Amino acid sequence: MDYYDPMVLFHSFRTTALSTAIAIAACTAYAQSPSVEAPAAPAEEPVVSNPALDAELFYEILLGEVSARTGDPGAGYAFMLEAARRSADGQLYQRAADIALQARSGDYALAAAQAWKEALPQSREANRYVLQILVALNRIGETPDLLRQELAQSPPRSKAAMLSALPQMYGRASDKALAAKVVENALANELTNPATGPIAWVSLGRLRLAAGDKAGALDAARKALELDAGSEGSAQLALQMMDDGTPEAESLVVQALSKQPVPELRMAYARVLLGQQRYADAARQLESATKEKPELVEAWLVLATLHLQDNRLPAAEKDLQRYMELLSASEDPDIRQRGMTQAFLLHAQIAEKKQDYAAAEAWLKRIDNADEVFSAQSRRASLLARQGKIAQARALLRNLPGTSADDMRMKLLAEVQLLRDQRLYQDAYKVQTELVALAPDDVELVYDQAMLAEKAGDFDTMERLLRQVIAQKPQYHHAYNALGYSMAERGQRLSEARELILKALEFAPSDPFITDSLAWVEFRLGNKAEARKLLEVAYKARPDVEIGAHLGEVLWSLGDKDAALKVWKESQRVSPDNETLKDTLARLGVKL
Repeated sequence: MDYYDPMVLFHSFRTTALSTAIAIAACTAYAQSPSVEAPAAPAEEPVVSNPALDAELFYEILLGEVSARTGDPGAGYAFMLEAARRSADGQLYQRAADIALQARSGDYALAAAQAWKEALPQSREANRYVLQILVALNRIGETPDLLRQELAQSPPRSKAAMLSALPQMYGRASDKALAAKVVENALANELTNPATGPIAWVSLGRLRLAAGDKAGALDAARKALELDAGSEGSAQLALQMMDDGTPEAESLVVQALSKQPVPELRMAYARVLLGQQRYADAARQLESATKEKPELVEAWLVLATLHLQDNRLPAAEKDLQRYMELLSASEDPDIRQRGMTQAFLLHAQIAEKKQDYAAAEAWLKRIDNADEVFSAQSRRASLLARQGKIAQARALLRNLPGTSADDMRMKLLAEVQLLRDQRLYQDAYKVQTELVALAPDDVELVYDQAMLAEKAGDFDTMERLLRQVIAQKPQYHHAYNALGYSMAERGQRLSEARELILKALEFAPSDPFITDSLAWVEFRLGNKAEARKLLEVAYKARPDVEIGAHLGEVLWSLGDKDAALKVWKESQRVSPDNETLKDTLARLGVKL
């Protein structure tokens, strides 16, 4: 008969049960209302030998595990928590908390974690559990001391990662301002530490930005740069703020790049500039990035696109050649194929600009990516239209493969765009009507139909459709703006136009295009100084060609002709074929 020592059996079971608990905690996320996720699995605490461990304790652990695994988590939690209290063992407290989390009981999980911390006050793992559960339960005000302890106990090599994770950790807080204040309080020592200060300020800045405190976020980014003049994190925060409509943040990006010219950061800066339609500035950043890091593949493609847009065709071709050379070295065939397809499409556009339609067709024929066949055929249709073969171009689009509703929608959209480009607005309106018939409740399609009616000179239909959009979706600010601007452009019902545009601004107060519309109403009403002020604000936020055309006209009417010419020339460089700009210059008899 074999002999088993019951204490050996107990310790064997105990190790297995605790290992199982750790594994479960590491890979399972739980939630309750409010949702609570299991904290990240901490490093295993050493098992402390305790003479008090006896058969009764073993039985409690056994019952706790069995109950938890057979559908009675309440009993399992109670047994495990009692065993933890009897043994003062951190892993048993953790297991009790995990059982509660698995049962979606955040309050019970918190009770277990707090009991753990009370029993082992210096335990980093216990402190972390309490901290993360309180944050998950949205009890943010109770976390400052816990966060301070976590930071104090974090090893220097991992503190930077801990600080960087704070915005995500507190990101679910319902009171964002409180979360920012709590974290600022807890970070008092870190914010003045030269080693951790830049990261701490950036994290605090992100929390302030999430709370809507743009001034506070900007101040945090500045303080990060004061501690580290080349702080990439501060520059990334500033870029986010630029994208959110805080132009003052741009100087911080420029400052960081002057101290530490990181090509990838320049690339991110260029993307923001592109989003603001500041194409010349974006091109300058991309040119610098390609000098600093010539193998930066994406930069060459974007630069080629900008040079094409600026009609610098030899430069665009050179950029594309470099892009294709770098791309051919990629080991991923999918990336190579997608990239080459983009290059072929751009080459076709360059050839089209040169009116070398045979070369453009040859580039398009090289595209064999099934996902891009539609784009290639759309370009072929555009080539035909440019040669006056409108009927053939439309037939090509109509006969593209695909009979599903989505296929029909894409084909009709492409045909509308083709007709727009050829300024065949009445035909485009008719095709857009077919699109609306496919999805009559799609307000964006109806809105586009209204805009085409205006282009075709049917203002009554335009107004009827826009009022239909407003009735269907009262918060759709584009409809208010378009209707008000159309009235202002025609010099009709200007008071009503102003009311419509002000309504649009209620929904989108910082939209530069709506500000441009309001300025145009003021100009038509004779309030030229107010129009100039509004347009300068709009143009600074978004140097769009049409805003530039309006600003130039207002400046011209005020007698500031040099300033007007400067704005018009900037706008013409961006888009020399823009209808509004060309019409403005022709009407005023101005030649640039």
